[in-house]
Amino acid sequence: MWLQPVCGQEQDARLSPAARISLLTCTPGNELYTRYGHTAIRVYDPANRIDWVFNYGMFSFEDSNFYWHFVQGQTWYELGRQSYRSFMEEYHLTSRPVAEQILNLSPYEREQLYAALVENARPENCKYLYNFVFDNCATRPYHILRQVLNDTLQSTYTGWEGHSYREFIHHYTRHGSWAEFGINLVFGYKADRPISGEQRLFLPEELMLWLQHATRSDGTPVVAYGHVEPFKIAPVHWYADWRFGLLVFALAMAAVSVYDRRRFRRSRWVDIVLYILYGLMAALLIFLIFFSIHPLVSIGWRVFIIPAIHLCARLIYIWH
Repeated sequence: MWLQPVCGQEQDARLSPAARISLLTCTPGNELYTRYGHTAIRVYDPANRIDWVFNYGMFSFEDSNFYWHFVQGQTWYELGRQSYRSFMEEYHLTSRPVAEQILNLSPYEREQLYAALVENARPENCKYLYNFVFDNCATRPYHILRQVLNDTLQSTYTGWEGHSYREFIHHYTRHGSWAEFGINLVFGYKADRPISGEQRLFLPEELMLWLQHATRSDGTPVVAYGHVEPFKIAPVHWYADWRFGLLVFALAMAAVSVYDRRRFRRSRWVDIVLYILYGLMAALLIFLIFFSIHPLVSIGWRVFIIPAIHLCARLIYIWH
């Protein structure tokens, strides 16, 4: 989520008995970096005129060398504080519903959570090294909540227990999308490891549903009130499916090879263009594997799909 960071603001007052703290879960957007939804924490206290959203998903494209750091996996995010109204306006403008779960906290726990959020939003504390699966806008609220509760949380929600990172990610990038195909190319065997329990909570929807069915060790529900529904992920149209695109590519390559065979001349420019693309892809993979800290990047068999189609189509030209 992009917003102008506003970290470092001070705590205005102690919370009143009427205060409440809730988890906000935002539905996915159209841009790739919004496809997974978003998580934030709301602190509402009408007696003290407090209605703040603490947002661990703030970053700015204006940061120097942002894209270079992003490729390296060294993107710094910030915890910022903004008014609830301004936070909601952005999602209303993009027609993205926001679910709110009011947390079942004692007055002391509310004070502790609010104080921890304010402390983390100070300039010396607000930045953190973002990691898509291990340290993000969903894992941070979860861990700070668990720290304040100082209790053993358990949930009856199992979700896609035992599925892999790849399967989770495919669900949100939409099965068949070209984003899914691109992720398949750079995510290798590490993305196929099954995950379970708290490992799933790097996804905002999983955290929302997990907390909705979570209790403390004495059986007290973690969520006092809140109606939530699973995200609705729009399907990919058949003509936009990457598998259809590869089929078109295979037919086109076969047609070129048949044409070349009939005229006894090879269209070398087609091969040269593809070889350049393979070289760029190989260079990107080598960089990501050896010079970045992205946790799921490695070489997998999917990276050879397009070269295999290319090779099989060219066999038509050399076949006798």
